[in-house]
Amino acid sequence: MTDRVANQEMRIEDYALIGDCETAALVSIDGSIDWLCLPRFDSPASFAALLGSSAHGRFRVAPCAPAPKVTRSYRPGTLVLETRFDTPDGAVTVIDFMPVRSGLADVVRIVRGERGAVAMQLELAPRFDYGSSAPWLSVVDGGALAVAGPDALRLTIGVPLVIEDEAVTATFTVRAGEQLAMHLTWAPSHVTMPPAPDARERLEATTRFWTEWSRACTVEGPDREAVIRSMITLKALTYAPTGAIVAAPTTSLPEHVGGVRNWDYRFCWLRDATFTILALMDAGYESEALAFREWLLRATAGKASQVQIMYGLAGERRLDERELPWLPGFARSAPVRIGNGAYDQFQLDVFGEVMDALHQCWRRGLGPGLVGWKLERVMMDFVETAWERPDEGIWEVRGPRRHFTHSKVMAWVAVDRAVRAVEELGLEGPLDRWRALRAQIHEQVCREGYDADRGAFVQFYGSKHLDASLLTIPLVGFLPAKDPRVRGTIEAIERELTTDGFVARYRTDPDVDGLPPGEAAFLLCSFWLVDCLGLLGRRAEARALFEKLLAIRNDVGLLSESYDVGSRRLAGNFPQAFSHIGLVTAAGLFAKRLHDPDARSR
Repeated sequence: MTDRVANQEMRIEDYALIGDCETAALVSIDGSIDWLCLPRFDSPASFAALLGSSAHGRFRVAPCAPAPKVTRSYRPGTLVLETRFDTPDGAVTVIDFMPVRSGLADVVRIVRGERGAVAMQLELAPRFDYGSSAPWLSVVDGGALAVAGPDALRLTIGVPLVIEDEAVTATFTVRAGEQLAMHLTWAPSHVTMPPAPDARERLEATTRFWTEWSRACTVEGPDREAVIRSMITLKALTYAPTGAIVAAPTTSLPEHVGGVRNWDYRFCWLRDATFTILALMDAGYESEALAFREWLLRATAGKASQVQIMYGLAGERRLDERELPWLPGFARSAPVRIGNGAYDQFQLDVFGEVMDALHQCWRRGLGPGLVGWKLERVMMDFVETAWERPDEGIWEVRGPRRHFTHSKVMAWVAVDRAVRAVEELGLEGPLDRWRALRAQIHEQVCREGYDADRGAFVQFYGSKHLDASLLTIPLVGFLPAKDPRVRGTIEAIERELTTDGFVARYRTDPDVDGLPPGEAAFLLCSFWLVDCLGLLGRRAEARALFEKLLAIRNDVGLLSESYDVGSRRLAGNFPQAFSHIGLVTAAGLFAKRLHDPDARSR
């Protein structure tokens, strides 16, 4: 088996996603599962070659000889991946999927012969606890077993297996018309696993699940196929048992190759999750919105002053950050981190995003409910006392707290949505006081967050810096896009933060974010620019930028967090909910903007 060094040879865009709405795996274009955390998204990885080499764990199934041509795609409307290897001796397709869980976690891989006869090789090399723990391996009846500490993996397959170099290996030949199925099942090591079910039945059930789910998408138009792929990706990032939504299924994929901006995204950010819920509702998926709302009520129960910006998948509060020195990192971008130290930051904008998501729920007929309104009242009590505090802002800077303009805008959003709940729903609240507060925040932002000399809103009060988060000012209804101050901000961001249409969050500065400079363009900000161009009536430019963003998706339609314009490579954790949210929102609203210039404003 070739000892591929994943972090030297693979690109982020070389991976595809499979998952079961509880965890997810990344499958490389050469047939290797290089990342899989079991049993949850945030569990320790059983395969971690993505952040190191094959020595850190992988599960590879591929032709023995290099295949001159490899193509892959998802079955339409599903998360079932098919990778076809064309070799001089024939062709095979490897079908990868994770059945939606009814018990233990499973990965199913089916090798199907297409033509000729292809010699195949299998290597199963689990390394539990993020690549640090080599398990005890044994060949058992019908397969192999790997055990270390609390974890066990069982491979079920109908070919002879051998153990060599701390891996389970096999070689076999698949001819045209033949199929070979293999199941990889995880269980706690003290549990006896039941026999593996029929692979064909599981394939049919998994295909049917995703097909029926994606068919319900209400977004129409020329971008429907791209939207459905993004919606499936967002659904795959939901944690079904609780309703939580992870920002991405990976940790430490670098925002800039060789840099240190490598973070763990396998948690539920309130901001990311509320954006995801808005995208899901816009596409007709209300049950996910309701599930997240219930998770939100549980996770944030207690004092509003103790509301965190992110939680674990079941609402866990402590997400302490640490480094894993034995992993060299993707493309040798160290450190590799697990946990996220930003969990205890104060980010004022989160209250606006949560209030807006709940506002959108009742606008779509889901109703705030008495418990939901109780949460909003508690949040409003806190916003009234905390909105003038400096914070770490939307980008979670690790520098000093500041009065970030975007944070104040989102405080205004929180108050505005509370006012509208009283005005439009008849809910109980101090309407006159909230109206006065809304006006006060608006006046302060326009006075302190706007630089008349620059003709633009700035990153924080007293700053001369720009920030792409200010593109949201017209998107949340704070001011219309055609207001001269907003237009000036959009145009300044185009001039100073944009390269070939791709938008950077801000110009990195250690004095602001406390980190060394350098990061790729942030894709959500680029989609925000699409929205803003449309609102300004620059529809042809908006469409051209949208097409450019579509073009950087990988071959199976996935986007990471960022895009390195210089190397023309995806960067950051992958696939990223934020980026797919931006795609769905821009696609869904593009046609509306042609008829209603203010369609995006809430």
